[in-house]
Amino acid sequence: MKIVVSPVKTAIMALVVGGVSLAAAPTATATENGVTGTAPACVSRNVYATPNGFDVFLQNNCGGTMSVKVIVNNGGDSPCYVMGAGTSKTFIYEGVFGTYDKTVTC
Repeated sequence: MKIVVSPVKTAIMALVVGGVSLAAAPTATATENGVTGTAPACVSRNVYATPNGFDVFLQNNCGGTMSVKVIVNNGGDSPCYVMGAGTSKTFIYEGVFGTYDKTVTC
């Protein structure tokens, strides 16, 4: 006979047997998330408000390929965009609470 213990029961048993730990879980650093710093000025970014959030128009005016990511306060960030020289990309954020923070390399 196979016994299956649900995650909820496992968590409850851990609290009862091991006590409650109030230590915070470690947080990831920017480098661990693939973010290395603010994108250079040769990557232009224009932010446009929309009825449902905002759009960020990115254009790579650098001499080579750039990898960039849009960071959103209180919302989901963009994926890491790999942009060849002279290319553009639009990140569309739809949400109530998110605001544009910055564009970083990734």
